[in-house]
Amino acid sequence: MPVLKRIVITRFTQCQRRPTLASVKRFGLILLIALAAKLLYAQQGATPRQQTPTPQVAKPTEKGANKASELPARIELLETSVRFEMNGNSRKEVHARVHINNELGARQFARLNFDYNRSFQEVEMPLVRITHASGGTADILPRAISDEPNPAVVNAHAYQDVRVKSVRVLGLTPGDSLEYQVIMTTTNPPLGPYFALDHSFDTSGVVAQEVFQADIPASLAPEHPVVVRNEQTRAALQSRLFKVTPVWTTQPVKPKEFLPQRADEDGSAGRHLFVKASTPTGSIKKSGQGQDGRVVYLWRRAATATSLDSASANMPDIQFGVSPSGWDFSHKLYNLLRLPDALPEKIRELANQLTHGAESPVEKVERSYDFVSKKIATVDLPLGATGFRPRPLEEILSSGYASPEDKFYLFQALAEACKLRANAVLIGSSKKLGALLFGPATFEHLITWLPDADLWLDPSLEVAPFRTLPASYLGSTGLFVGPFSEASDRTSLVWTQVPKTLPFASSQKVHVDASLDSAGKLTAKVSYEMRGENELLLRVAFHQAPRDKWNEVAQLLALSDGFRGKVTNVTASDPYATKDPLTVEYEITQPKFVDWSKKPVRIPALLPLVGLPDPAPKPAAGAGPSAIDLGTPLEVETQLTLHLPSSTTARTPTGISVDRDYAKFASQYSAKAQTVSASRHLTFMLREVPAERAADYNAFVRAVQNDQGQEITLEQSNSSAGQQSDKN
Repeated sequence: MPVLKRIVITRFTQCQRRPTLASVKRFGLILLIALAAKLLYAQQGATPRQQTPTPQVAKPTEKGANKASELPARIELLETSVRFEMNGNSRKEVHARVHINNELGARQFARLNFDYNRSFQEVEMPLVRITHASGGTADILPRAISDEPNPAVVNAHAYQDVRVKSVRVLGLTPGDSLEYQVIMTTTNPPLGPYFALDHSFDTSGVVAQEVFQADIPASLAPEHPVVVRNEQTRAALQSRLFKVTPVWTTQPVKPKEFLPQRADEDGSAGRHLFVKASTPTGSIKKSGQGQDGRVVYLWRRAATATSLDSASANMPDIQFGVSPSGWDFSHKLYNLLRLPDALPEKIRELANQLTHGAESPVEKVERSYDFVSKKIATVDLPLGATGFRPRPLEEILSSGYASPEDKFYLFQALAEACKLRANAVLIGSSKKLGALLFGPATFEHLITWLPDADLWLDPSLEVAPFRTLPASYLGSTGLFVGPFSEASDRTSLVWTQVPKTLPFASSQKVHVDASLDSAGKLTAKVSYEMRGENELLLRVAFHQAPRDKWNEVAQLLALSDGFRGKVTNVTASDPYATKDPLTVEYEITQPKFVDWSKKPVRIPALLPLVGLPDPAPKPAAGAGPSAIDLGTPLEVETQLTLHLPSSTTARTPTGISVDRDYAKFASQYSAKAQTVSASRHLTFMLREVPAERAADYNAFVRAVQNDQGQEITLEQSNSSAGQQSDKN
């Protein structure tokens, strides 16, 4: 759990969206590599969305979940206080007392980091104090505090306002206590006077006592909180609060058709407070009169007061939403990202140059996309880090770099010059948004939608093939930020859905050419060719890693495929060559792979282990069974050619064939002279298996897993075995 929470009120520094673990279960080889590569090369400044991390406290293990002393550090008190003004300005204060239990805890709190944007925010640290276990206190001196650009913008002068304020906490030892206070003041926020605030209490046991307070002008304060008791209640409230439009229509639409069906016809539009049923009962205190009137909401929660309810897991414990002018978040954001009435001439000239000779609108889009994604370097800042204030188009073009929002802004302009519509869509960390009120904290990424051609793109992914999105984006509910949000003078939210599948077939081919010598040493050359979601993940990994680190990336790839040994001679096709499948090759050696003295020798088929999605978990009480998500349709082919030493014979297992309407699997094994051949072919045709067919799917999984567990038996002639024994 982030110890410092996020002191940015609308969390302008959200991290990049990460792929889901479903990919790991299904393919068992790529996701681990992409994520590991990000961590491996972060210190070299090569990782997208790089930002200085906030200190983390490890969650307790299952065995010692209730023993605070087993944690590296224990937060004895965490107080968060937020005050909002009528114009959207705010002040947020975080006060914490932390007990350090061991050396790991001391290292975790050796530096405290706070992200902010100095163009509209200020950060102060009035208190950073150590109380030593041996007695005495020490206040951290001002010279220990630094204020530097976010690591991602070191070489991007235009984004120097995106900063990290840090304090070095030296001298912490086990048994010490650390107390700190941080204040962030936000003035003239980009989305003001609209603001949204959410808060979730820690439930891991790391925080002993937590206090949350919100101070709001009386004229904006909701009278009573609405308790969300279960998922059905949340869904009903959500349907009343905004209009859901999952399918785009190009037909003229009257503004009133996009008006939300409001639940608050009593004049309290724009004033909402929602809490989960598991949230402790809070207090409401009123003070002042007229324009000076204030309402203070206060909640307290202890570590022992942890409980779960059936409300959406993605819904924060507490949500405030206030829109004094009646303008919603999407209205404000649309206007911030709106193009100027007249595009600069350089933009029009570039658009004409890029699309000259293009025979279709899709070809024009692809050429513009390739330019923005590949020729404009991505400065990987979290969504909203720049306050959704795009730079001038000509400046973006001349600088050669851009944040994800600025990349959208430039692409939108090139599309506009070609008389094509490009709109922003915001998506969150979960495919199904559980929030009831929306601000930047709800979302993590901005993607581009061209509704006329129904094309979905992300130009910030520099090496993504045209129309390729990460698996974690597919099927996501998204907030449409476009002109129809502007069509009403009342709050309106227009929703759409990212397609569940890619618009082309995904495939993955792996060929292993291996040799086994008389000493038992295995040498193999492994070749990959892929298209689709896994291709994107591996492109990103090799694109971010320096070439002298490619061996390490391939080593992780080999491990995740079930291969052991030393990886060398790694090659990969150009990550920017996105019109062709990605190819990767490496060599791997493993001395003493077999012991010929054993009779007989049994080895697995040297093929990557193809993972399968787990069956749907057991439904909660009162809930119906869930369908089994198979992900994007995909074809996986793996082949092995194994060369054996002379006088060695092989017995291969029997292949199988399992055919279903949702997936099919086939394997073949054969041996001829000193050559063993093996192949497996797995194809997913559908995205999901109905819940009522769970038993059939389980049988399919068992058949595939049993086949992957089969072994090849090797035997040497007596003379050959004797020669090997003499060598040993």
